[in-house]
Amino acid sequence: MKQSVSAIFICEDQVLIMKRQNYLRAFPGYSSFPGGKVDEEDVLNGGDDYLLFALKREIQEELHINIDELLKSGHILDVKQYALAVTPDFNPHRFENYYFKVFIKDKSALEEINFHFDEGEIAKATWMNCHEAFTEYKKGHLLVVPPMITILKDLDRDINSLDFLDANLKYDGDLQVPMIEPLFGLRQYMPLSHTFPPANRTNCFVIGDDNGKKIVIDPSPKNEEELEKLIYGLKEHDLSEIFLTHHHPDHHEFSRELAKILKLPFSMSEGTYEHLLGDFGQDYFDGHEVKFYDDGDIVTTSCGHEVKLVTTGGHAFGQSSLLRADGSWMIVSDLIQTIGTVTISGRGSDMREYFHSLTNVINLDPQVVMPSHGICLGGTNKIKQTLDHRIERENQIRACLEEGKSREEIFQSIYPDLPERLHKYAYATIDSHLDKLTKYGPGLC
Repeated sequence: MKQSVSAIFICEDQVLIMKRQNYLRAFPGYSSFPGGKVDEEDVLNGGDDYLLFALKREIQEELHINIDELLKSGHILDVKQYALAVTPDFNPHRFENYYFKVFIKDKSALEEINFHFDEGEIAKATWMNCHEAFTEYKKGHLLVVPPMITILKDLDRDINSLDFLDANLKYDGDLQVPMIEPLFGLRQYMPLSHTFPPANRTNCFVIGDDNGKKIVIDPSPKNEEELEKLIYGLKEHDLSEIFLTHHHPDHHEFSRELAKILKLPFSMSEGTYEHLLGDFGQDYFDGHEVKFYDDGDIVTTSCGHEVKLVTTGGHAFGQSSLLRADGSWMIVSDLIQTIGTVTISGRGSDMREYFHSLTNVINLDPQVVMPSHGICLGGTNKIKQTLDHRIERENQIRACLEEGKSREEIFQSIYPDLPERLHKYAYATIDSHLDKLTKYGPGLC
């Protein structure tokens, strides 16, 4: 398993917290501590202390300060290993991440240390009181990985403690599906689902204040065993309804069984309801209460802020996203994915509408977007990339049409090395672009 190291710089009652740039591939927009991967040279040159060696190298590269020199000068009092967090087994990219506390003498010493923050990676670096930092998280303003929450709580308890901290995510895989809370008030359950590879899970979100209406979004476990594990976690919430973002089966499989067991009604857009009945039978919701939300309707509250429905069709007719009114976050369903590619094909899909939905969310500019497959992302950079890619693909198809190429020749020109198992999806994408160009013309028409 790979290893990494992180430095928690402490000065009196404050810690250094950095926000990563939104365009980074790894954890864009997340708040974290400085650090990075342990490489082979660290192991070779560092001996038994290779983790500390790696930490010093990373800090030199990332912040342009020399920890050994600062220890000699007395600006830094000590460096102590403090915590360990191992990436959970449901994540294919696993690390052992070792956290070190780096104690700066005092604020006058801090003023003399010339931290240099790489603006290519760091959007913002802030010294924060630990209680203040945890309070910001509880307001839904810090996007974090699970160990960060555990560490902030412990630092708030005793910032100077040298007791070793187990910062691992606690869950029993035999009883539960994984659950994380990257933003406070937004619980992200990750049951295995029958979704499109390479994704194998559909995020099932629980939102809503404790004193208000709590809803569970898109519960879709792949089988009865996974359903039981999901119920185990959901039972701790006083849920009011099941909200479905759209009609594709990897967003509602076993949801009717869940509704019966937990005695919950359904909610969704009328477009989603109509397509569900069209695909799965007019009796699909027999015995279940169903209520509808329109674009702009208030669905619930989170951290005291209203959460409203925003229609984001294109991938699926009537697909709904949920936006916290202050712009803190937006659940965007299958508008984008961080694992694989969104397909625009089949009944209810429309490329022109997809262009409009992407543009609308970019204009709304939520601070964090949460897709149904993959991790939460800071900002709308991924949405902008997706729109740019769609426009580029449309321009390629237009150029092929102007050259008089057939549908098959367009495919060969654009997807020359695509695996055969993906051919039907590529053809469907081409057809969606051709349909848009024929009916509406190019661009954001």
